[in-house]
Amino acid sequence: MTQSKVTATVHPAGSLDVLSKYEVSLITDPANKPLKDIFRMCALAVLNTGSKSDNSHEILNAHKDFDIEILQADRGVKLQVINAPSAAFVDGQMILGIQEHLFSALRDLIYSYLQVLHSGRFNLDDSDDITSANFHVLRNAGVLRPASALNLVVCWGGHAISRVEYDYTKDVGYQLGLRNFDICTGCGPGAMKGPMKGAAVAHAKQRIIDSRFIGISEPGIIAAEAPNPIVNKLVIMPDIEKRLEAFVRLAHAIIVFPGGVGTAEELFYLLGILLHPKNSDMPFPVILTGPSSSANYFHSIKDFIIKTLGESAAKKLQIIIDDPEAVATTLKQQVVPVREYRKQFNDAFYFNWQMHIPLAFQKPFSASHQAMSELDLSKNQPVHELAANLRCAFSGIVAGNVKAEGIEAINLHGPFKLKGDAEIMSELDRVLRSFVEQKRMKIGDQDYSPCYELV
Repeated sequence: MTQSKVTATVHPAGSLDVLSKYEVSLITDPANKPLKDIFRMCALAVLNTGSKSDNSHEILNAHKDFDIEILQADRGVKLQVINAPSAAFVDGQMILGIQEHLFSALRDLIYSYLQVLHSGRFNLDDSDDITSANFHVLRNAGVLRPASALNLVVCWGGHAISRVEYDYTKDVGYQLGLRNFDICTGCGPGAMKGPMKGAAVAHAKQRIIDSRFIGISEPGIIAAEAPNPIVNKLVIMPDIEKRLEAFVRLAHAIIVFPGGVGTAEELFYLLGILLHPKNSDMPFPVILTGPSSSANYFHSIKDFIIKTLGESAAKKLQIIIDDPEAVATTLKQQVVPVREYRKQFNDAFYFNWQMHIPLAFQKPFSASHQAMSELDLSKNQPVHELAANLRCAFSGIVAGNVKAEGIEAINLHGPFKLKGDAEIMSELDRVLRSFVEQKRMKIGDQDYSPCYELV
């Protein structure tokens, strides 16, 4: 059945009230068409919340007649959405949460364009400057809140998970919420939505009225993982690497639920950082958890980590199976030394400045066929560098699966080709096959056609 469409004028909601004429011109000037195209894509993703597709190319093709215009008025700025999905409206009015997300996307895209990417204020080839740029984007979005408690848990996991796994993420979120933890995720469906939903119920029971449900995305992934409606602080970072850094700088602890290559990318990014010698003494709780039906998944992931990165990497993680309360109580205990460490080094509770993130983890990785084939997937390098390269391999597969430019590259030139040490490639083949067999690569029952070949 064809979805009906709506054309409407929308006023600001949330943290964006006014834009200067110059800022408006950035989107409206034909010379800046790439920025307008990015905003159109992000806006469509926000308006398309609840879509059953995770293929951004497919979503854009299904809404070729969608457009969005900025209307500058003396009293502020308005947006006109043209042929928008009707599910974003109730009785002719845009749903308030979607309205807030729409203006959050506009806020972040313009701020990043002006203040980060083209201002000259930050040297984006310098590690410290990249971290400072991320801080400014997050502060502008209103998610850096000084507090005495360390209670922000970042939850990673797949958007294509089973109902049993989804219900488990809600149970964990509920137990976290009862203990006053806020939730940060990649903002999409599945394991990104469940913990927020569970925590929201718990916060209501505890009469917590200033809950933070932070969703962090980036332009290339947002169409595949549209913001779920529980997110009350949406942030669009300039690229995937800045998104990943934002997660680990904000987090007081991280929970990893079952997922596919996107979750593997996040996990290997984190492991590469934690394995760096400069971070060896930093307490940073990481728990892998899921229902009993997911036990083999986690043991398979742990085995893959041991055989590629070694036992030292596996020791950075704790696995808790089928016990949401134990997850929450363990984290409550483990954030205590995190707090003491921050106090010892006079570090902010709301942004982890002390963590060392090498430039290789911060520079954007473009998943071209050449870049993927040139990745060093051998053990003849420091373990944290191998983790960074494995992260890039998973990132490229994510791009080939769901990002418009990645899908187009695969259609034109065939699958990405990855090569490396025989043992690493064998283990990579095993874990990727398991993701396919467990239907963790796509939403729904769609057949998965691999976008990669292992040489």
